[in-house]
Amino acid sequence: MRKNALPGVADQDGPPRSRPRGRRTGRRVLPAVLGSLLLLAAGALGLSVTGGSAAAAVPGPPAGWTTVFSDDFNGASGSGLNRANWLYDTGTGYGYPGAATMWGTGEIETATDSTTNVYQDGSGHLVIKPVKDAAGHWTSGRIETQRTDFAAPAGGQLEISASLKQPAPAHGLGYWPAFWAMGADARPVGATNWPGIGELDIMEDVNALSQHSTTFHCGVWAGECHDPDGISSGLQPCSGCQSGFHTYSVVIDRTNTAAEQLRFLLDGTVTYTVNENQVSTATWQAAVDHGFFAIFDVAIGGSYPNKVCGCTSPSADISSGAGMTVDWIAVNRTTSGSTTAGGTSTGTSSGTSSGTSSGTSTGTSSGTSSGTSTGTSTGTSSGSTAGGSTGGATTSPDYTASAASTGSGHVRITFVPTTPAAYVDVHYLVNGAGQQNFRMTNSAGTWTQNLSGLAAGNVVTYWFTYEKNGPQYDTPHFSYTYTG
Repeated sequence: MRKNALPGVADQDGPPRSRPRGRRTGRRVLPAVLGSLLLLAAGALGLSVTGGSAAAAVPGPPAGWTTVFSDDFNGASGSGLNRANWLYDTGTGYGYPGAATMWGTGEIETATDSTTNVYQDGSGHLVIKPVKDAAGHWTSGRIETQRTDFAAPAGGQLEISASLKQPAPAHGLGYWPAFWAMGADARPVGATNWPGIGELDIMEDVNALSQHSTTFHCGVWAGECHDPDGISSGLQPCSGCQSGFHTYSVVIDRTNTAAEQLRFLLDGTVTYTVNENQVSTATWQAAVDHGFFAIFDVAIGGSYPNKVCGCTSPSADISSGAGMTVDWIAVNRTTSGSTTAGGTSTGTSSGTSSGTSSGTSTGTSSGTSSGTSTGTSTGTSSGSTAGGSTGGATTSPDYTASAASTGSGHVRITFVPTTPAAYVDVHYLVNGAGQQNFRMTNSAGTWTQNLSGLAAGNVVTYWFTYEKNGPQYDTPHFSYTYTG
């Protein structure tokens, strides 16, 4: 099941059996006292502290800061979460018109509110455990804070932190644990306004690599923030992150509202920084200057694991039942320019928006094509198109793209890459509304997607994300007007 069993998890098929509450208190009095003293000392120094193998109390905020939300998951063994604080996502996507299926990422699990997948272990931890049934179907957990008002005030800062241990499956190709935050305006519309409302990926790992990446998503698809990849650190070393608890944080710093900043931290050390001047002011403000809600989930398969492995995940031998274990979460806020939170910077800055360490776009494509009445358009580009975490690039057309009517109200979008592609995703909008994202159907190297229900005069805007020799690329936008 796993390389090392997680504390308090009795087996892979369900939550652990109950243990007498007194045993936990009795055998941990001295460590708890020492831990409290260490946490107080660390708080005075403004350091974020990681928990050990045992559950730790939520650290107090640094001087001048206030804790606005926290949870240390001290519920009974096998119990669910307090639903006054936590919202369970269920199914395979937000149940909202126009919302992307499979959470917009291609992951294959179904999220549930079952204690098979999401539970407190009775030892001060939350566990999110993906499980595969006998038919090969995966279930897992995805939870959000009920509150959506975690915001840095103008002139102040906000820190969102959690202590967690990454899953440690024996075979992990396809595992995708994450701790992240999304802009409040996503919730009323099922995230159909993503990525403009902002997303802060505080911790993501894929394929059980014991690494982690941090990413800022903003703007529009294939725009200045390079989405769907975003402005990202790429995967970084994270030694011991599958065998022990580590603290992952993001600080939204609005001390200077003309030069705001995001700082991502691991155990109190800054590993990546994004500055406001890397994107337009309007894009930054729409993505940052508002409330957020926090999210924990463990996905199986999807675009990120696939991109990193250059394959289709999960693997046939992937292990079931390796959980992500969360010790605590805390959201701290200050109205001043205090710099005690945010740690010591020994990591790298993202530099400019065209120079991220994840190898996202180093040049934007200025070549757009409009379809004729038959929908034919060839993907040419006068810039360079880059994509994928490995940062590959192409400077000449290596595909053709077209759209054509196939009958009353029906249009077929076609993509033919010069180099065989492991996958091609199409993204399209009809009359500028309700973005749809689909994995296209491949037939002998020709990838297609059928649209229906169109009316004369409808304008279809479409573009593609595709794999070529491992890296992932994004095309310019094309348009096609259906004439009936």
